[in-house]
Amino acid sequence: MTTALVWLRNDLRLADNPALFAAVSESDAVAPVFIWAPGESGLWSPGPATRAWLALSLKALARSIDSRGGRLLIAAGQTGITLLALAAETGATTVHWNQRYEPALTELDSRVRDHLEAAGLRVVIHSDSLLREPSTLLSTSGRPYRVFTPFMNASERGSTPAFPLPAPGRIPAPIGLREAIDPASVLPTSGDAPDIAAHWTPGEAGATARADRFFSDLADVYAHDRDWPGIEGTSKLSPHLAFGEISPRTLWHRAQEQVHHNGSHRLPEGTAAFVRQLQWREFAYHLVHHFPETTERPLRRRFEIFPWSRDPVAFEAWEHGMTGFPMVDAGMREMLATGWMHNRVRMLVASFLTKDLLLPWLDGARSFWEHLADADLPNNTLGWQWVAGCGADAAPYFRVFNPVAQGEKFDPDGRYVKRWVPELEGLSPEGIHRPWAAPSNVLASAGVVLGARYPQPIVDHAAARLRALAIYGSMRDVVE
Repeated sequence: MTTALVWLRNDLRLADNPALFAAVSESDAVAPVFIWAPGESGLWSPGPATRAWLALSLKALARSIDSRGGRLLIAAGQTGITLLALAAETGATTVHWNQRYEPALTELDSRVRDHLEAAGLRVVIHSDSLLREPSTLLSTSGRPYRVFTPFMNASERGSTPAFPLPAPGRIPAPIGLREAIDPASVLPTSGDAPDIAAHWTPGEAGATARADRFFSDLADVYAHDRDWPGIEGTSKLSPHLAFGEISPRTLWHRAQEQVHHNGSHRLPEGTAAFVRQLQWREFAYHLVHHFPETTERPLRRRFEIFPWSRDPVAFEAWEHGMTGFPMVDAGMREMLATGWMHNRVRMLVASFLTKDLLLPWLDGARSFWEHLADADLPNNTLGWQWVAGCGADAAPYFRVFNPVAQGEKFDPDGRYVKRWVPELEGLSPEGIHRPWAAPSNVLASAGVVLGARYPQPIVDHAAARLRALAIYGSMRDVVE
């Protein structure tokens, strides 16, 4: 009887899971394994929000595997040693896993592979988390892309992504397999974690339901509605993608179905905008694969000498949603409460940190990493370097998001701010994005006491913008 282990990481699903599919296809018994080893993630160990989501996702996966006759093994410890011990316990001769691209994890994969093969085990590594492998997309000069549009065009000229694999109907467990354990007994909890269960349904079923909702009700208006944080206008699939509860291939093929539904040969506008977001995700992985140092250093080397400020008081006000700018504060509080933040607001709060406060992009990236359930290193790196102007395809240095103008344009009725900054809910839409400018009698009637329940602005945006423009402008002449 042949037995295989499947080492799971950010691929917590049964459908379109190449490692699991191959193991079940070629082996008599299969033991899916998740190993909690945060120290092996390098400087980017999972934060509280990630751990909170992960515990629920593993529970959901364990139930799915159990319903198919299998058992999910959960362990803590050094990965190579743990996999060898489980192979000895189960009689496994092969270990399958799906490839990762983050710098510390690619190094880990190489070490684990060497360790297992030295012990006589067969190792098979599969591709599952991207539409196309980063190494297959290079410019005509043979170099990695650093600008999104040429990358996307090259990607779309490539072969059609493989059709998603079906979920195994049965996952036969090895005889005498150890008892399953509760993920919560392995994963450390934290009081800083958001209440994930109150806002999300982690797991493959939750991801599928979220995709169903998007394609049936939201895709048609996505191109417009995705910019408005006060309404349900985005897919909210990012945490499910980050944990691999649904594959990008599945979403890509579901998007293509919309072509047939509308009788056209082109994707509808909303669905095309969604596919473009999938391509941005691909671009993020392309960059971290070819420029692994960028998770810690700016891609544009001249920014290594950028004169960032160091103001822990200002950083704490930003991180806790107490800057005095309602749209910024609403975004940060949404993240702290739910583990997610609307994408337009992510750009705004990142611009505020790096350009209004001149605080380092890497500090912001680490804060997002701690507090976002969809924490994804390539995407986090791309997003922060884009806003800070120090990465690939970066925003022009003179683009400084105005927190008042962004609020008035994309939250005109103040619905988003009122939800996350309830201290201001008594203000009218005309004044809610600039409470400091409201007459004292208006503030009093709304129960708003600036400097008490809600802070005064911690910076003058107009002056901060000019300061940022001067400093960023001076960087243009620095040689890379």
